[in-house]
Amino acid sequence: MADIHIERDHQLGLSGARKLAWRWAEQAENEFDMSCTYEEGDDCDKVQFTRSGVSGTLKVSAERFELDAKLGFLLGAFKERIEGEIVKNLDDLLAKKKPAAKKKKAG
Repeated sequence: MADIHIERDHQLGLSGARKLAWRWAEQAENEFDMSCTYEEGDDCDKVQFTRSGVSGTLKVSAERFELDAKLGFLLGAFKERIEGEIVKNLDDLLAKKKPAAKKKKAG
């Protein structure tokens, strides 16, 4: 079995992170045929995800996303590619949430 561990810090607060995690779960279900369950907590949420050959958890807090996944034997051969897709999807969602940089006024 191959393991994947990804951490991303953010400044969204829990409610903002929760919205982003819901979007991530919807994307995982639609694009990768995952089955996701979302558990809200007082200071940390958990998204459990699974499909044939993959299972894991995305922990969502006010400051961080932490994803742990286990890949079965067959998918283990594609660990780098799968990890790359997860990182890209999470980073894309986080990039959309960053505030736009303020432009300086000319002269």
